[in-house]
Amino acid sequence: MTILYADDDHDDRELMSEALQKVDPSISCLTANDGQNVLDILNESSDLPDYIFLDVNMPVMDGKKCLVALKKDQRLRDIPVVIYSTTTDNTEIKQLYNLGASSFIQKPNNFSDLCSALNMFVRLVETSRQ
Repeated sequence: MTILYADDDHDDRELMSEALQKVDPSISCLTANDGQNVLDILNESSDLPDYIFLDVNMPVMDGKKCLVALKKDQRLRDIPVVIYSTTTDNTEIKQLYNLGASSFIQKPNNFSDLCSALNMFVRLVETSRQ
């Protein structure tokens, strides 16, 4: 499984990569620092990721604008997008689902909770593939 993770915070990108390796070493994690970087990576690649994780609040192009762009692109629209953010605003979360987000994971406060959340996500993916 390959995940493309976009977050403007370098430390959060490193934590996500480390947590995914701990949960399942076979997962490949690509990173981007904003939504525009996500689109650039995808447009330059012939191999698409299985999932895209997007932070909402990023400079240049935020997660919401990136989500809209992904869902408008015929080649990219079927890649499931997981919103991974600190937001607790239910109205904003609902809007992200309406724009095409497949799932929402709230950013946990520590590495252990991040690993637990990702472990649950991976198990759900594996169950849905059976």
